[in-house]
Formats: sequence, structure tokens, C-alpha cells
Amino acid sequence: MGKNNKHIIIAGPCAIETKKIFFDTIDSINKDVDIFRAGIWKARTSPNNFQGIGEEGLSWIQEAQIKYKKPFAIEVGTAQHVELALKHEIGILWIGARTTCNPFSVQEICEATRGSDLEIWIKNPIFPNLELWIGAIERFKKSKIKNIKVINRGFFSESPSPYRNLPRWDIVRKFKKIFPKIPLICDPSHISGNTELIYDVCVKALSYEVIGFMIEVHKKPEIALSDQNQQLKPKEFCEILDKLKSTNST
Repeated sequence: MGKNNKHIIIAGPCAIETKKIFFDTIDSINKDVDIFRAGIWKARTSPNNFQGIGEEGLSWIQEAQIKYKKPFAIEVGTAQHVELALKHEIGILWIGARTTCNPFSVQEICEATRGSDLEIWIKNPIFPNLELWIGAIERFKKSKIKNIKVINRGFFSESPSPYRNLPRWDIVRKFKKIFPKIPLICDPSHISGNTELIYDVCVKALSYEVIGFMIEVHKKPEIALSDQNQQLKPKEFCEILDKLKSTNST
């Protein structure tokens, strides 16, 4: 998986917390990653939870892009986020599941990115509403964004489930019929909610023509300030990629 495989590997910490842990993490997985991911702003349910390091972390990403000669993808939720990302030469932005649910927020980001050569990734909405996902895509298309990809990160459900968010492959199947040419990325970390299910989710995703995987990795997940249970240690991450290589070659 990764540079020598047809699937793109996107990986990195859920959120940047300190410069040292950030660089320790990405350095430990660099050889297996095509695109790094890192959270700068976190749309947390409670204001008492870690909200992200903010603009300070963007300068570290800019430094890392030069050092590793690889692009970074970050989540944006406002026009100001877009402005700051552009200022720090970040060319891949994703729209989070909460933001996809809000047409006002999506439109604001569309206006901030209008006509640019940015790559935009759109996560499915939190709720299993295909129309919201389609609506977000259509807004970016109207804003002349040519490079659009989507991410299945699972859908909220109140029903008991081993998953944090239900993958709802039935919705993905419907989506693919409507937009067969839009590349699909799987986020097994948010679907699983724990590291034990990540490999199985990846294997299932292979049958849905995903072009890549977005996986959360942290040098020390036990001290992470968000989503500890779903962040793989670098060694675990490499082991899963090795297993996927074997699975995908059979």
C-alpha cells in the first residue's frame, strides 16, 4: 500500500498537539504515506474538549511539507480557515461531517475557494442523508472546483453497533451510481472508533472501488487529546498496511 500500490495512503494524527509529537509521528510513518493528514481545528461537541492548536500548527505543516516533500490535508470549517490554509500553502482541504450537514457553512467555504486549484475532499454528513452529501458536491462544482474527492467516514446511529459510525455501504453504493467518476476515500478510523476494527473495514472498503484510505496514526495515542481509541501506533499502522498489501494482491 502507498507509493508502490494503486491505493493512496493518507495518514497522520487526529490533531496536532505539540511540534515534537507531530514530527515524531509523521517521521515514523513517512515511508508508507502518500499524503499526510493532521487536524488543526477540531469541531468538538463540548467547548471543554481540545479545540485544536490552530494557526500555530499551520507553520509546522508548512515546514513539514518542505522537509518531506509531501502534501498535507487538513479540515476546514470556515472561510477564515481556508484563508489561513492558503497563506501556509496547504493545497488539500477536507470538509468535515458536521460541516457537510450545514449548507450555509458549505457555501461560505465554497465562496472562499471559488475558482482555485485547491483539492477538496468532502466527508459524508453525520446523518445518513445522501442529499446533503450531493448538495455539498454540487456547491463546490458551481464554485468551479475541479478536483473533488469524497470520504466515507461512517454515519451516526443510535442502534447498538461495534462501529463508532456505521459504514452504510448501501449509501456508498447509491452514491457511486450517481457520481461514478468522483474518487472515493475510506476513513476506517472514524468508522471503527477503535483500532481493532480498522483492518476489517479497510478490507470491506476494497470491494467499493476506494482509491485510498485516511487513517489516524499517533506516536503516543494514549496521551492524545482527541480520539485516543482509534489512533494507531506507527508500528500497528505499518502492520495493517502490510496485511492489506497481501490481501489486495490475492
